[in-house]
Amino acid sequence: MLIDEVEITLKAGHGGPGRVSFNPGKKSGPNGGNGGKGGDIYVSVTSDLRALNQFSKTKLSEAENGQMGGNFQKSGRDGKDLEIILPLGTELTDLKTGEKMILDDLNFRILICKGGLGGRGNFEMRSSKMTTPMYAQKGLSGEERFFKVELKFIADFGLIGLPNAGKSSLLNELTAANAKIADYPFTTLEPNLGVIKSLPAGRQVIADIPGLIEGAAEGKGLGIKFLKHIEKVKLLLHVVPADSENIVKNYQVVRKELEKYNPELIEKPEMIILTKTDLVDKKQVKEKINKLKKFKKKVLPVSIHDWDSLKELEESLVK
Repeated sequence: MLIDEVEITLKAGHGGPGRVSFNPGKKSGPNGGNGGKGGDIYVSVTSDLRALNQFSKTKLSEAENGQMGGNFQKSGRDGKDLEIILPLGTELTDLKTGEKMILDDLNFRILICKGGLGGRGNFEMRSSKMTTPMYAQKGLSGEERFFKVELKFIADFGLIGLPNAGKSSLLNELTAANAKIADYPFTTLEPNLGVIKSLPAGRQVIADIPGLIEGAAEGKGLGIKFLKHIEKVKLLLHVVPADSENIVKNYQVVRKELEKYNPELIEKPEMIILTKTDLVDKKQVKEKINKLKKFKKKVLPVSIHDWDSLKELEESLVK
């Protein structure tokens, strides 16, 4: 199961307490060392889209606390830093301040929670008025922040359409993906990604989104939950099956749900892919292409059993 949205708590380490101790014998005097600094928390980025699955059991990540100061003015050990690795395309929203961060670079690394400073031991607490302090500082708390974490795929192309339109089959044929397929709706329960290796670098990643149904914007079906994954794609590939009884309505239902979810989505460049053309005769294919042309989009007939049609699709994506 792909976790693509979660709320987490990140807590940097607490500073270690200073120590109260004294030299023995004639040299008696305070010698308590300072506590170590609490560990920091950093966020970095990975291409592993399942990295959010690390939060399937726990939603709290804590850096190590600093250690208590030692005798003879020895400082306690600093707590170990913690690195949280999140998928490329993740959007972090601070639930307290509303601040947003988008992780769109694999080289991205940022300090997100500072560890608390260690407390001073009684050696540093001494003064002219208090030469033998019997106390030390406790150390400071590390930063604690609460985040909503959302994965939004950074794909070049997004496959959209009604359930059982042939999106996953097309993804499997174009890429090395192994998306589950079957002849019934809602086979795809989570988004799938594939890479079309024959395309130029930077224009290769294609996302298959679970099928939308009428009323998806009101919570029906599965697809609306995953539409955030195509908000950043360069080109929408709207899949419409050639064996659909009402091909125009089929197309319009999805467009309507896109607009309800985010009006900007219907402004994106779009190509209509007429799939399953092997299931109807050539005359019907031509008729359905003509019906779809009224939407003033490029319409491309494709069958996963027709290699030439798949190559034509790849060439169109290059253009």
